[in-house]
Amino acid sequence: MERSTQLVGQSSSFLDAVERASRAAPLDRPVLVIGERGTGKELIAERLHHLSSRWDGPLVTMNCAALPETLIEAELFGHEAGAFTGATKVRVGRFEEADGGTLFLDELATLSQAAQERLLRVVEYGEVTRIGASRPMTVDVRIVAATNEDLPRLADEHRFRADLLDRLSFEVVTLPPLRHRSSDIPILAEHFARRMALELEWDSWPGFSSRAQDRLLSYSWPGNVRELRNVVERAVYRWESPAEPIDVIQFDPFESPWRPQGAANDSNSAPAPAALPAPDAEGVGQALAAAEAALHDPASCADFRLAIAEYEKAILAAALERCRWNQRAAATALSLSYDQLRHALKRHQLMA
Repeated sequence: MERSTQLVGQSSSFLDAVERASRAAPLDRPVLVIGERGTGKELIAERLHHLSSRWDGPLVTMNCAALPETLIEAELFGHEAGAFTGATKVRVGRFEEADGGTLFLDELATLSQAAQERLLRVVEYGEVTRIGASRPMTVDVRIVAATNEDLPRLADEHRFRADLLDRLSFEVVTLPPLRHRSSDIPILAEHFARRMALELEWDSWPGFSSRAQDRLLSYSWPGNVRELRNVVERAVYRWESPAEPIDVIQFDPFESPWRPQGAANDSNSAPAPAALPAPDAEGVGQALAAAEAALHDPASCADFRLAIAEYEKAILAAALERCRWNQRAAATALSLSYDQLRHALKRHQLMA
């Protein structure tokens, strides 16, 4: 399916960032886009390009973290034949490819000091020198760069050139993480879900159940919009009753009772999501109290085994509710292994 470049949202923090990018777009100046992974930095770069006078020129993207340090300079600036071992022919760099358009440098903070120094000259003078060449060439390129790092702090620690930062930060667009734009979560979820339902050729979109909506809103979304899209699209395609509202949301696609439990995994198991912390002792006590309150008076017990089973089921249900149906957090709260909890849930028919 074609990748969408739509910017979806209505929260004031998100709209402010989009508005700042829109105002900076017509100006032929560098722009820094700052944000956590999955917040849409590349979409903002595309907006800056398409709303500028360079809209009909090339938009060239380079992920600075995707290449080893030894190849970044050759990729950015190009090289002449014979410039180094393996350089059998002339290589045009990304700056030359982007001439007359925009160069988007993602993961800017990973650039080596040598590459930063060469980049500084391009920004300052508009000149690029291929590796192995003796003469520079003039290029007309607008630079948009993105990172999830605190560049001023890196500059203070001498890990990023302060003079380069000064030249690239004519405008800085900082994108808010999804956890700080919660009003956009239902809108984005609906947007991605409807697209997935259309791709699956469903007759209509049944929506999400209230429980599923609550789970989407209570999660912290460390992967931001990208993670939300994956979670929602996975929930839609796994749902087997297109006429009924989607009720099952799985945040961790690796969650499974058969998940490998090696030595490294045992000591460094993945923690529960930040928005779904395991309850403390007080929380466990509340869960037990709720379970006990749900049962009949013990003095009137006529079936010992049934009473024990009901009590165990009530404890499990209360712990799941307390942990917002995160099974790993519930297992931790009840001092059970994940497999033990899953077995108990299956025995009492509490599996989602």
